[in-house]
Amino acid sequence: MSLRIATAFACVALLAGCDTLAYYGQAISGQLDVMAAARPVDAWLSDPATPAQLRDRLETARRIRDFASRELGLPDNGSYRSYAALDRPYVVWNVFAAPRFSVVPKRECFPFAGCVGYRGFFSEARAREGAAALQARGFDAYIGGVPAYSTLGWFDDPLLSTFIGYPEAQLARLVFHELAHQLVYKANDTTFNESFAVTVEEEGVRRWLEASGRGAELAAFRDAQARRRRFAERVKETREELAAAYAADGSEEVMLQKKAELWKGLHAEYPAVVPEAPNNAFLASVALYNELVPQFEALLRESGSLEAFYARVRDLAAR
Repeated sequence: MSLRIATAFACVALLAGCDTLAYYGQAISGQLDVMAAARPVDAWLSDPATPAQLRDRLETARRIRDFASRELGLPDNGSYRSYAALDRPYVVWNVFAAPRFSVVPKRECFPFAGCVGYRGFFSEARAREGAAALQARGFDAYIGGVPAYSTLGWFDDPLLSTFIGYPEAQLARLVFHELAHQLVYKANDTTFNESFAVTVEEEGVRRWLEASGRGAELAAFRDAQARRRRFAERVKETREELAAAYAADGSEEVMLQKKAELWKGLHAEYPAVVPEAPNNAFLASVALYNELVPQFEALLRESGSLEAFYARVRDLAAR
């Protein structure tokens, strides 16, 4: 274990209370397991036992990674230059929570990362236990599987089996998104960080596909992002209506009825995405990743270049 890793984990242990040591324990062991499973991409490519399909995906990922630093000005380090095969569909499961009559997510605070709107688990079973505990305390809770995450440059984040098989545009999107977190990160503001990273990923994919003259793939990507944006807008509308209903000082019965009515409409529009039961935490999970994207996109257009855009975002984060 490197001195840097040991120091970071020692700080976590010192800052954690007895009730959170179990959580930090699973986080530390989970991170170590991912790091231990990672091998350099070059090692996978030179290994004759590496399946042809994986070899192709790793070569594509290596080109994407080089493009990220060369053309997008994203950090040029060891992240996404190694690969780890995990025996599960997601690397972590995030648990989002919100009060029964509020659309504001419950904040979770950690050393180094600050406060965020969720808590991550390396085990789905433990995530479900965490969600159940929150529900027992009266919170709405929602679990979302996560294919990739960023350690913000503390460690060299690897490519993972949880997303290496994604279509090329989606693979590039994830790599650009996670590297953006290493470039600019504002402590205690999940919406700022995720909206910035979404803006970078979309601009990066546009440039990646245009550079290779793949107009049809770019059009398909833009259509997919437009659908995602429409969904986020619809969720935002529901959150705003619910927030107004919760602030109207009505009885619990009235608030529950309004919550059920609004949710029924949202679920009818997106039955494959929106859970059937009303859940404020689900709404919060969507908003955290999209709410400020239009503002960041406008700032990117005004800036005229990615370099100027990054500088202005750093200035905003510093304020």
